[in-house]
Amino acid sequence: MKPATRHPGEVRLIAGLYRGRKLPVADRPGLRPTPDRVRETLFNWLGQTLDGWRVLDAFAGSGALGFEAASRGAAEAVLLELDPALVASLRESRERLKAEAVKIERSEALRWMAGCTPQRFEAVLLDPPFDAGLGAAAAAAAARLVVPGGYVYLEGPAPLAEAPAGLVLHRSQRAGAVHSQLWQAPL
Repeated sequence: MKPATRHPGEVRLIAGLYRGRKLPVADRPGLRPTPDRVRETLFNWLGQTLDGWRVLDAFAGSGALGFEAASRGAAEAVLLELDPALVASLRESRERLKAEAVKIERSEALRWMAGCTPQRFEAVLLDPPFDAGLGAAAAAAAARLVVPGGYVYLEGPAPLAEAPAGLVLHRSQRAGAVHSQLWQAPL
């Protein structure tokens, strides 16, 4: 099943410091922000507060996942995005919200993750374009970036058949065309 191509124009942050604030959603091919219901489930899985966590939103797009993490207390939320117009939009949102914990980098996610220090993040959030086929490669790259006990979250058009090396499936769900999987690194 192909995900809907309509864009809401904006996405609402659902909890924490920036609760109710909205992020713009550009009309870009493949840009499909994580729906409220799916984000709410993800953050229920992770815990309502992420105080002190370091979080990577590797395919930021609208920034919904990364800004939501910052809103819930993450000490650092690194947002990666390659599209220069989306990077500019993310920076405008960061300034408007005064979200000092949010760091935005214009970078190709897989390349950035390959060069990143291992075990740097408590959570890596992955929502690559559905039609790009990057889910397995992104999850494998993310697995080395999480601390023991840390999480890797992936959204995609289908669940991965196998957990990335070094991770154990913690939770999964399907909501419409979105399959979500959350893996955890053993302590």
